[in-house]
Amino acid sequence: MNLHTMLLEREAAGRPVTVGLIGAGKFGTMFLAQAPLTRGMHVVAVADLDIARAKSQLRTAGWPEEMFSAASLGEAFKSRRTHVTPDAAALIAFPDVDVIVEATGVPPAGIRHALSAIAHGKHIVMVNVEADAVAGPLLARKAKAAGVVYSLAWGDQPALICEHVDWARACGFKVIAAGKGTRYEPHYHRSTPDTLWDILDKYLKIEDRKSINPKMFNSFVDGTKSGIEMTAVCNATGLVPQSGGLGFPPATRFELADVCKPRDADGALEKAGVTEVVSSVYRDGRDVPHHLALGTYVVFEGESDYARRCFKEYAMLPDQSGRYAALYRPIHMIGLELGVSVASAALRKEPTGAPTGFRSDVAAIAKRALKRGEMLDGEGGFCVWGKQVPAERSLAAGFLPLGLAHDVRLERDVAEGECLSWSDVAYDTNYLAVKVRREMEAAFGRPNAAVTSESP
Repeated sequence: MNLHTMLLEREAAGRPVTVGLIGAGKFGTMFLAQAPLTRGMHVVAVADLDIARAKSQLRTAGWPEEMFSAASLGEAFKSRRTHVTPDAAALIAFPDVDVIVEATGVPPAGIRHALSAIAHGKHIVMVNVEADAVAGPLLARKAKAAGVVYSLAWGDQPALICEHVDWARACGFKVIAAGKGTRYEPHYHRSTPDTLWDILDKYLKIEDRKSINPKMFNSFVDGTKSGIEMTAVCNATGLVPQSGGLGFPPATRFELADVCKPRDADGALEKAGVTEVVSSVYRDGRDVPHHLALGTYVVFEGESDYARRCFKEYAMLPDQSGRYAALYRPIHMIGLELGVSVASAALRKEPTGAPTGFRSDVAAIAKRALKRGEMLDGEGGFCVWGKQVPAERSLAAGFLPLGLAHDVRLERDVAEGECLSWSDVAYDTNYLAVKVRREMEAAFGRPNAAVTSESP
């Protein structure tokens, strides 16, 4: 609880934490809204392929024009202003940037930027959880070997869930389950950018439909984002996926400990020590009251009669048996909270969550019957959705990672609901993201292997 004090010390010394942001989308813009108000922090540059959009986003975030008028990176650093550039490589190479924030959401770009940041001795905050799901364990290992921090992004749900898990374990509790809330019905897995509005219009009133990217937003609806985020949590905490993936059981905030416990204890989970995402919609389409759709949670066990008595006395939302209890956070504030990760990486040299092993993966699943010769369109698109699977199963079956199921051609017909494999597509073995993923698969052939300096 001293990050603010440490930032003030850097401000007083005339050495603010310097940041380079790659990607001026929603997450990045939310960070930019708070960064100028965070004493001891300076955004030296924003890199985005669309300069006009980046500048528009800065204005939207409340930045006056003179704040981002620096002609060069050097001028921006010296004048405490911000340079806007399409050149992410130059930003990463600039010596006076402490932390790179990767917020593009594109797995190959995220992998490339992370490797470059590590090579240049920069800490990397990986907002791009899509890239983390593809190769995060290997990237974290490389960062550690280089003496820099690789971190999940505070404000995004995976990092917040990791904090819940760490809190419970630091208190001596056994973690039974952890995860988040979302809106889910089984047919959502078939959702496409064209059918997205049939779902959104039931619970969101978005007047300007051009204000969102339907393909990106659809990845939240079709279950893909849940699989990606729970994979990040498993790989960072030691929790594991359930063998059948996420079940999305409906639950109110006050039922978390009753629902998110093992089936042999009358819960909905396969076993203890897993991730699960709870739905804010019952299977008949009714809304769950007091749901957790924007929040995060952890369920833990009281292993003594005294602890269980305290659960009840202190209103810790116990289950009906009193053996388990839940702690939840009702919301997450996305990029508005990202400064915590930036400050933690630069000042404490600590990540706000980082992969420690390869325990979970996200496999590409056919949304419909696919035909040989079709080009896959990746996350949130018309062809595939991403399902959380145990890493050991993914490796054994050669499943195609969801993050690489983009712009690749099918080599055979695939039935709806079938997991795609590497052999089903024509991929470029020299493509950087493919090479890094294959390197990770070789390095983490044992899915529970920890990321240590002694690991092979």
